[in-house]
Amino acid sequence: MTPLNLLRATAILAGGPHGKARAATLRRKLVNVPARLACPQRRPILHLPRHWPWSEAWLMLSDTTIGYAPPRSATV
Repeated sequence: MTPLNLLRATAILAGGPHGKARAATLRRKLVNVPARLACPQRRPILHLPRHWPWSEAWLMLSDTTIGYAPPRSATV
């Protein structure tokens, strides 16, 4: 698959206004995540910024691809 097709699939899974967004917008808002990765007890936890404007879209994307949403306490 080409990167553009993967970005388009990401946009559809994120839902909302991201479904029609351009590739550069998707990279800026959903791919480049300003998060901190922690691995306590060998389980990766992604700490998202508390006031990040695209956290809801990213959590929806995570929920639809992984099958469960990360815990809300994981947001910093």
